[in-house]
Amino acid sequence: MKPVLLAGETFHVTSFAAKGYEVGASSRYSNGAERYIQGLAAQDIAVVQIGGERCESEFPTTLEGLTAYSVVLLSDVGALSLLYTPQTRAGRRSVNRLELLRDWVEKGGALMMAGGYCSFQGIDGLAMFRGTAVEECLPIECFPGPDGLEAPEGLDPVIHEIGHSILAGVPSPIPCLLGMNRVAARGGTETKTLIHCRHRTGQMPLLSVRDYGAGRTLAWTTDIGPHWLSQEFMRWPGYDLLMANMIRWLAREI
Repeated sequence: MKPVLLAGETFHVTSFAAKGYEVGASSRYSNGAERYIQGLAAQDIAVVQIGGERCESEFPTTLEGLTAYSVVLLSDVGALSLLYTPQTRAGRRSVNRLELLRDWVEKGGALMMAGGYCSFQGIDGLAMFRGTAVEECLPIECFPGPDGLEAPEGLDPVIHEIGHSILAGVPSPIPCLLGMNRVAARGGTETKTLIHCRHRTGQMPLLSVRDYGAGRTLAWTTDIGPHWLSQEFMRWPGYDLLMANMIRWLAREI
């Protein structure tokens, strides 16, 4: 299998400490995908990661560039990070990478979006995938406005399609989540919701899949790492297999 391209999951945290008139600043860089990349490696799946801050200059701008990968995974990276290019910043016409991704899937590519503060619409509504070409090909529909749901009480995943190949060999029950993005299940026979979570507002899709043109798409509406994935989930024996099976299904390996 060709490597997976993971876009996103990196962030900088800058802190200020005030001691009277003296103010000090510190900064740290974090990668929320470390456990995910380790899990896929344990299943013999390689990952090439482009952090969100590098997407503007490094994310592929052609169909040929995308074909180097078996699957493209967008995780905790907003639409603007893909729409901006060095050319647009210089005031020149450039490629719309959201339309490029949809066209790639239609021609046989495989696209996954995972949840997070900057996925789908985003916890502050800043991810802005609603109404884009990426949303058009996903198995879910984004709600307008902020869609992040914090659930410190825990959300218990409920399996719909226990016989689906993505869930083959995955131990049950699936551990609880501590949050997710609220999205709407898309209708149509080419779309299936495999797992949902119950909430007082109703059922929310957690894992949905879709055939789109000659390709496939998948939506996993919570994190691929902490904090929305609980410590119980991160230690769960099924973590590596479930994450790998999503990729294998998208790449038509299962």
